[in-house]
Amino acid sequence: MQTSLDHLVIVAPTLEAGARFVSQQLGVELQPGGCHPLMGTHNKLLRLGTHSYLEVIAINPAALPADRPRWFGLDGLPDNVPPRLAHWVAKTDTLKTLNPIFAEVVGQVQPMSRGELCWDITILADGRLPLEGAAPSLIQWGQPVHPAAMLEDKGCSLQMLDIFHPAPERINHLLAAMNFSGPVRLHRCDSIEASRLVSCIETPSGLRNL
Repeated sequence: MQTSLDHLVIVAPTLEAGARFVSQQLGVELQPGGCHPLMGTHNKLLRLGTHSYLEVIAINPAALPADRPRWFGLDGLPDNVPPRLAHWVAKTDTLKTLNPIFAEVVGQVQPMSRGELCWDITILADGRLPLEGAAPSLIQWGQPVHPAAMLEDKGCSLQMLDIFHPAPERINHLLAAMNFSGPVRLHRCDSIEASRLVSCIETPSGLRNL
C-alpha cells in the first residue's frame, strides 16, 4: 500500500459557520460541494493543489435522518461548538485489499457518492474519528481525475499538517505501515484533550494557520 495526503476536514455545527471560519482565517471563499445522502451531510470545498483540498462538512438539516452513525464524529458535535480542523484523509489505490490491522484503527471500507463522484472510504462503525482525528481515514477515488483538479484555483496550497497527539509513535508506526508520504509532522502533547491538528496554508495574503 502507498498513501499520500488527500484532504483536510473541518467539522462545524452548520455549513455556513464552517465556511465563514475558513474564509476569515484564509481570506478566500469556499466553493459549494454537495450532499452525501447516506450520511445526511453536505460540504463546501477549497482547492489546495491538483491532488488535495480542504473540506468543510456539517449535518444537512434538509436531509433525511441517517440510518447509521454519521462520519467524522458529527453526531456528537455540540450545536454551539466552533468549527475546527478535526481530521485528515489519505488516498490510496489499493483500498479494496485493506489490511485488517489498519481496519481496526480506521474502520471498514464504505462505498460513497456525491453527485457524479464516487469513492470508497474507511469509516469506523460508531462514526468516531480514528485516534481522535490524528490517524487518517483512507480513500480511493472511483474516477481518474482527482476532484481537486475540478475546483477553482484560489491561490491556496497546503504547506504542512502538524499533528499533536499523546502517542505520536503510534501514529508514526501506522503511517510507516501505510507507506505514507506527504507534508505531515508529528508532535507529542500532554493528553487526549490537547490533541489537535494545525495546518499551514499558503494563501494570496501569505501563510496562514488553520
